[in-house]
Amino acid sequence: MYYNDFKGQKISALAFGAMRLPVIGGDDSKIDREAAQTLVDDAMAAGINYYDTAWGYHGGQSQIVLADCLRKYDRSSYYITNKFPGYDLSNMPKSKEIFEKQLELCKVDYFDFYLIHNVCAMNIDKYLDPKFGIKDYFVEQVKKGKIKHLGFSLHGDMDVLRRFTEVYGDAMEFCQIQLNYLDWEFQDAKAKMEFCRERGWAVMVMEPLRGGKIADMEPGLLAQVNSVGKERTPVQWAFAFLQSVPGVLTTLTGMSERGQQKEKISYYEKPDVLNEKEFEAIVAVGRSIVSKTSVPCTACKYCMPKCPKELDIPMLISRYNEMLYNKDKLEFVTTFAMLGTPKDKWMTACIGCGACAKVCPQSIDIPKVMKDFAEELKARSNI
Repeated sequence: MYYNDFKGQKISALAFGAMRLPVIGGDDSKIDREAAQTLVDDAMAAGINYYDTAWGYHGGQSQIVLADCLRKYDRSSYYITNKFPGYDLSNMPKSKEIFEKQLELCKVDYFDFYLIHNVCAMNIDKYLDPKFGIKDYFVEQVKKGKIKHLGFSLHGDMDVLRRFTEVYGDAMEFCQIQLNYLDWEFQDAKAKMEFCRERGWAVMVMEPLRGGKIADMEPGLLAQVNSVGKERTPVQWAFAFLQSVPGVLTTLTGMSERGQQKEKISYYEKPDVLNEKEFEAIVAVGRSIVSKTSVPCTACKYCMPKCPKELDIPMLISRYNEMLYNKDKLEFVTTFAMLGTPKDKWMTACIGCGACAKVCPQSIDIPKVMKDFAEELKARSNI
């Protein structure tokens, strides 16, 4: 494992993301503690020292389980990160209540890194509203030593980033952004990265594999990019891209399975920096992928607890994207029908209330996607 410097501290270039820990029986709120402990032990042995969780991950259980898994290790041997859950607007008046509960649940006296979470178009006005005192409260926690480093995670566009910076910028030390070779242009990650560098902020990367969606690559695209220089696997290309972007401090990746974790760690034994031609080639692959799908869901599952019909929205959007990839084929219809999902949990059950869209970090108009999906599926198959 190699390390990057942050204010005199050595941060592992690969970080342990606890949003997708192994679960029992497919229940997202029931983490397999034994399996999670094994993953943390393997990560610590490999030299990973940055561990990221949040209030909402795994129905609140991620922060508890991750802290428990780390407790066997010396507190100075790792950095633990948590976040204020602003993706839910009802939390805005609860900074003190939530933060103190996080310290209690994690059984720690302080968090090494703490983020104003999920800054986006949906919540920027609330974050900037002085009546909630969010900035003042967390700045005070930094002064008290309960937060060592304060930053934020961005899910909004450049306008949101600029507005947030006008009020919070002087208190921020780092920014977490969605960065991968697909979003370099698609979600303007390049401009966001440059903005952060200009302000001297370290950048933590989230969604390096875009929820696993770029863990595979069409054979033709893989052959194309491999012909430019060094041959790599799709996952290796994704991480090499990030290692080639100046200003990236660490890359968060979901740790849910031992074999995958070992593979990811192997790509961080030493830096794998792309040359200019390779960098341009993998960005071109991102453009090609974007041209074939239009819904940037990362399967974060923030939407699911808000759905009155209890729909598996990420799964439905995944099937919608599959439909977009197969515009001239009907095979996706059979695939969807064979999933075993009851019809009352199909996209046709969506009532269009919009509760899901209000908490979507990607600002996806989910009711519209569900409506479009239902109409297209009916047109193709009469289901």
